[in-house]
Amino acid sequence: MKKILFALMGLVFVGGVNAADITVFYSPTCPHCHHARDFISSTLIYEYGDLKVSEINVTNADNRQAFVDALFKCGYQRGGVPVLVIGEKCFQGYADSMQNDLRIAIEADLTAEQKTAAANNKAEMAKDKDAFVAAHADRKNAISEKEP
Repeated sequence: MKKILFALMGLVFVGGVNAADITVFYSPTCPHCHHARDFISSTLIYEYGDLKVSEINVTNADNRQAFVDALFKCGYQRGGVPVLVIGEKCFQGYADSMQNDLRIAIEADLTAEQKTAAANNKAEMAKDKDAFVAAHADRKNAISEKEP
């Protein structure tokens, strides 16, 4: 019964996402949050064409309960940001050294076709990132801010 309750709570605060989707709990004044959000917006949304990102500003009082629910789900005792929730994986804080771990979490439940597409996207970006980003400018729409 507890597992069902936790699963439902996860759907409420994350919104019933696909395994490859990311929820980012952030503060506008947090430098680590800026770095995490920059990596996601400049790289991950282009590597993973199906990726959707929901950003939640924890300084907004209306978003605090969702943040508390995420901390509880993730088993975190402190409320530091950023907190990134990818499928069933949680990450608190951000450093460039985490980039591969984030990719692994995103790919955990992707289909073989989605993984192949991501590998092809990465290869194309390695050739000419600016051209790839320009050709896929619509991917910026993959990021949305949760409205309170």
